[in-house]
Amino acid sequence: MTLRALPPCNGKSPSSDTPYKKRSKRTGENLSPSRIGISISTKVSKKAVVRNRLKRQIAAVFYELLPKLAPEWRLVVVVKPTAAKQECGSKQFLQELEQLLVKAEVFNGHS
Repeated sequence: MTLRALPPCNGKSPSSDTPYKKRSKRTGENLSPSRIGISISTKVSKKAVVRNRLKRQIAAVFYELLPKLAPEWRLVVVVKPTAAKQECGSKQFLQELEQLLVKAEVFNGHS
């Protein structure tokens, strides 16, 4: 699994396709929530059932990590073909995603 992370643009307004904006208490500027995409190609598995199961598992892990994420990041998770063969559980996905997010410094406070 790999992670592509685009940091927030400082000084520029958020893109117009983001409908929800949250106000920062300290600076008063508009903050949009982080946007997350999950990419699973047919190289991972020819069966849509397997690809959709992996996507649901990763989305559930991101749902747990959502309060820790810094606002205005754009993240894309690219699942490698070995993920379908490993039969990864949610704990393994959680650990691997946390490592990737810490490495990309996406967490609030970079913890």
